[in-house]
Amino acid sequence: MKNITTVGLFLLACTFFLTSCSKESIDEQVTSYDQVATRATDYNYDLIEVQILEEINIYRKANGLADLKPLKELSIEAEDHNFYMIDEGVVSHDNFSFRASYIMNATGAREVSENVAYGYRTADAVVKAWLKSKEHKQNIEDSHTHFGISVRQDAEGKNYFTNIFIKK
Repeated sequence: MKNITTVGLFLLACTFFLTSCSKESIDEQVTSYDQVATRATDYNYDLIEVQILEEINIYRKANGLADLKPLKELSIEAEDHNFYMIDEGVVSHDNFSFRASYIMNATGAREVSENVAYGYRTADAVVKAWLKSKEHKQNIEDSHTHFGISVRQDAEGKNYFTNIFIKK
């Protein structure tokens, strides 16, 4: 009987000490896990970006096509690509397959395409240049449903443009 009482008291003491200490430990662990970096989810459009969005939709309407809806997730990806191009010092579609795969998974898109450009000073100039290019024009006229845009400047003040289109 003495053995059962001793074991019982021992288990009761262990339960009390372990549960009272473990709650603080768990809170500390949860707090540390909450510090994980996450992907940006907000995008604030600059004036030139808004103008590009509007000009592309004006062109589409004039040609009997539906408006494209802006999607911030696409603009965030476009911005990332602009920073990549600025770092590399060259306009490119580098890593497009990875970007497209990520976008498809993140947004449920069935198709992804992209226009890039460099050096233009106005929304009108870059949109006109894209419309003069067969492949870029096809992206603008395709049956996409959403798009994102980013314009970023390099250290010399030259604009880099990435326009991403998707079809959901």
